[in-house]
Amino acid sequence: MHELAVCQGLIGEVERVAALNGASEVTSVTVLIGPLSGVEIDLLQNAFPIARAGSVASEAELVVETGDIRVQCTGCGAQGPAAPNKLICSACGDWRVRVVSGDELLLKSVELSRAPASAN
Repeated sequence: MHELAVCQGLIGEVERVAALNGASEVTSVTVLIGPLSGVEIDLLQNAFPIARAGSVASEAELVVETGDIRVQCTGCGAQGPAAPNKLICSACGDWRVRVVSGDELLLKSVELSRAPASAN
């Protein structure tokens, strides 16, 4: 289950973003996960509460968006969609393709909040 390590890395980045922006709390974390990323979304969602405990994101919601697989053919140059178990060019059917998207795991956005300033 490497998803816990992924979540721990994610929380580290979220804490960095929160510190850079002077946030007191993180309310939401949105990630984009491609089907070829090697990350199991269910396991990631189960690991997130463990990883966020004790951090500035301890109450944050994890929002997962999924991406599509796109390939570019090295033969004809066309770019198009592909299936995880069928990485071929949608235009000419050639198997010599380069994955353009679908293997990513991106921190897409972080919603932050700041504690109200004291009146002193």
